[in-house]
Amino acid sequence: MTAIRDSEPPVGRSGRGVVAAGGRVVVDRRLADAPAAQVERVSPLPYLLPFFSHGAPSIPYLLVTVDHRGADLVTRDGEGREVATETVTGEDWPLHKVRGGGMAHRRMQADVEETRDKNLEDVAGRVAERVAAVQPGLVLLVGEVQARRALHEKLPTAVQDVTRELEAGSRAAGASQEDLEQEIRTVLAGERLKVLDELAESFRTGLGREDGLAVTGLAEVVRALAEANVDTLLIGDPGDAEVWAGRNAGEIALDRDGLTAFGVEDGRRQRADEAVPWTALVSGASVTVMDERVDLKEGIGALLRHS
Repeated sequence: MTAIRDSEPPVGRSGRGVVAAGGRVVVDRRLADAPAAQVERVSPLPYLLPFFSHGAPSIPYLLVTVDHRGADLVTRDGEGREVATETVTGEDWPLHKVRGGGMAHRRMQADVEETRDKNLEDVAGRVAERVAAVQPGLVLLVGEVQARRALHEKLPTAVQDVTRELEAGSRAAGASQEDLEQEIRTVLAGERLKVLDELAESFRTGLGREDGLAVTGLAEVVRALAEANVDTLLIGDPGDAEVWAGRNAGEIALDRDGLTAFGVEDGRRQRADEAVPWTALVSGASVTVMDERVDLKEGIGALLRHS
C-alpha cells in the first residue's frame, strides 16, 4: 500500500491496478474505468481480472497526422503509450494554388497538385512500411480532410482495411489534443466491441459443433488448460469457485486428486478467478472478460486451439 500512497492518484474517473510481490511493485497500471469498489487481495497468484475488465482497450495503433506537406507518425502500444515517433517531410514548393488564368497559372496549379500528390505517396509508402514492421491493430488518420482521404486511398488494400479516419486533430498549431484523444478512445472502444462480437460468434459456433473448438464450464476449461489447449479464455463471473494449482505453469486441476494424477504433490487450493486467468496467460492464451453476449456455464468458457 505504500507504493499507492506515495504516488500520483489516477486522473479523473480512472482507476488503478497494482500487483506487488517480494516487497516491490511489479505491475502498476492506470485503469480506464474505476472499479465500483476498491479490492485488495493477498494471494500466491495475482488477481488480474480487473486489468482486463477495467483496462483500456488493448489495441496497438499507428496515429498518422497528415497534411499536404507530410505527416507525423506515432506508434502507440496497447496501453496507449508512445513507443516510436517520426516525421515524413515532403517537398514544400509549390504547395499553394494561386488565383488567375492563363497557361502559366494552369501550369502552376498542376505543379502544386503534383507536389501534393508526391508528398502523400511518400507518406503512404512510409505508413505501409511501419504497418509491416510493427503490425498495429489499427491505423488512425488525422488531419486535413482532403489530405487524409487522399492518403487513405493511396494505402495498400490490406492497410486500408485497418485504417479509420478521425475528425479531430491536425498538424496546425492550436489543434485540440483533448478532442483528439477523446475520439481515439471512442474508436478503440468501438473496435473492442467488434472483437467481443466476433469472439461471441466463434464461441457459439464452436459449442454448436460436436467436434467444435469451444468448451464451457469450469471442469472443461481446466482440462483444456492442463492440456495447453486454450487459445482464448472467456471469463465472466466465476464467483468463489476454486481449483487446485501447482507451482509450475500448466499445473492445474479441479481437485487435489486431479493434480496428484499429474505427479504434482505440492499443489494448493486457489480461487478460480486468479488461477485460471494466470494459467491461461502463461500458456500463451489470451484472456477476455465476456459480457452477456454469451451464456458461460459457471462464468467461464474457452476457445480451443484444436479439437
